[in-house]
This record gives sequence, C-alpha cells and structure tokens, in this order.
Amino acid sequence: MTRSTLRRRVGPAAVACAATLVLAACGGNGDPAGGGSAGGDSNLSGPVLVDGSSTVEPLTSAAAELYADEQPGVDVTVATSGTGGGFKKFCAGETDILNASRTVKDEEAAECQAKSIGYVELRVANDALAVVVNKENTWANCLTVDQLRRIWEPVAEGQITMWSQVDPSFPPEPLALFGPGTDSGTFDHFTTEINGVEGASRADYSSAEDDNVLVRGVQGSRGAIGYFGYTYFNANRDKLKAVQIDGGGGCVTPSAEAVQESIYTPLARPLFIYVSKLAYQSKPQVKGFVDFYVSDDREATERAGFVELNDAQNAELASAASQLGSS
Repeated sequence: MTRSTLRRRVGPAAVACAATLVLAACGGNGDPAGGGSAGGDSNLSGPVLVDGSSTVEPLTSAAAELYADEQPGVDVTVATSGTGGGFKKFCAGETDILNASRTVKDEEAAECQAKSIGYVELRVANDALAVVVNKENTWANCLTVDQLRRIWEPVAEGQITMWSQVDPSFPPEPLALFGPGTDSGTFDHFTTEINGVEGASRADYSSAEDDNVLVRGVQGSRGAIGYFGYTYFNANRDKLKAVQIDGGGGCVTPSAEAVQESIYTPLARPLFIYVSKLAYQSKPQVKGFVDFYVSDDREATERAGFVELNDAQNAELASAASQLGSS
C-alpha cells in the first residue's frame, strides 16, 4: 500500500456566516456548531490528525492551506491510507478527522461504537470517478457499463487480457489495468456500480492508494486503463485521456457540469469527512479547523477542483455541523 503524508500549517479563521453555506446553522458569531468563531480570537496551537481517502486529501489540504494564514501554530497532518484504512485508525481513536470517499460501513460504525468514538458525517463536496486510458489509445473513446464490467469483473481475471476481447472493433492490444487498493472508497464505489457487488473485482491489476502512482502507470502503457477520482484526472489531463461513460443514456464525459446535472452515471458520488466529537469538543485546534473547513467549504472545493455542493447540500452540511457540539 502506498502512503503519502502532507503536513500543512493551518490556522484561525474568524468565520462569518458566509453566503448560503452555513446560514442555516450559524449563530450570530459565525460558528457552524454554535460555539464561538471558527478559530476563536486567540492563537491556537497543536496537531490536527487526518487520515483516509486519497481522493478527499486535496480538498482537506486545500482547507488547511486556506486556514494556515489564520492559525500558523496549528499543525494539520493529512495522510492517505484509503477510506477503509482511515476508518481503522479513526475508530481506534488515532485520528481526529477521517477523509472518506464513501459512507461508513456497518462494521466500521460498530467498531467506532465499541471504542466509544462518536462522530458526525459531513458531506463536503461532490466528485466523479474518471475512467482513463493512455493518450495513444484511439479506440476506447466511450465505454458502456457492460464493457467496463467485462474488463473488471472477477471472472475476467486471467481471461480478458486484450482490448479486442472487450469489443471486436478494438485492436488486439494487451490490457494493462490500474486501480485503487481494496481499502479505498473509490474501489468500493466502482465495484458496486460497475460489477454490481461491493468489493467484487478481478485481482490481477496494479493497485495503489496513491492516485499519482496510478496516473504514472496508465501513462506508461499504450494498452492501459485505470480509474480514480475526477480531480486527479483533471490535474493530469495533459497526460491521460478520460473515457466517456455510457450508463444507458448515451456517452457522457466526466465534468463538474455533468455531475451537478446528474447525467454522469453511475460514477458520480459524494465526498465526506468524519469528525470525532470528542476531538472537536476537547481540542480547540480541531474545532477551529473544522469550523473553518465547513464555513469555507466552497472556496476549498474550488481550489481543490471538486464539484461544489448545491444549495440544499450546503444546508445539510450546516445542519450536520451543528451536531458536533452536542453530547
């Protein structure tokens, strides 16, 4: 498993009830959870520990960078061990915040409950999975869900090894497969939507939790195909080619507009952070960062290249954040 850790110096942010983002849950002092300003009036210090999804990492890091000018005494560490790996640490009380590209599973919720880790789920952005191929691939411009299933389903392992087996119009080019590891929420979402069962996938592919490794893999082989978050494709569109997806309504290119219009199916998805209520209530630097993150979500989302929440989702975010201060 590949693991990358980014250290961000983050800081105070007197947070006003900005735009519509936190209007529903803000008090007069601008705190989404109703307990003072996002950073407070004093200088904060100490660590904020974040782990989990590599897909959500750029968003949390963007929030940390925006916060850094406000509270330079706070150290935010953002690590990427995948959503599943992140939940293991979060439910063990090792981290304050979890980045997640899917919702919590029943067994993960039970583990957190067993360790008395209370949390609040916050939907912070929208995303899409991009299916990508090598720039030299001139044949796979649009793939149907059935064709993707033919490539990635468990029975394809060791059997579907050439592009011509996917579609007879494709050349006899060897397939080279790249995707996230099994601890990834991206893996869970893709296998559920494409193969019909969460976790059901052929195993003979090159996996990594670091999406940059997957980018390099697809870039290095003419017959390569892979999948990961749209943001990573967007940052590497000069190196890779995104495949249009036909979910039954015609070929659609992954884009912010397609996600917001709900036409990029079935690979659009929400992104989350999970916040430990104990950490939020007992560590002022965690509270300050989370309050800022929620209140400044729109700017962080734009900086990180994700798809913004719509008005209804913004209201839901503010309402969920207001639960952080409750017992």
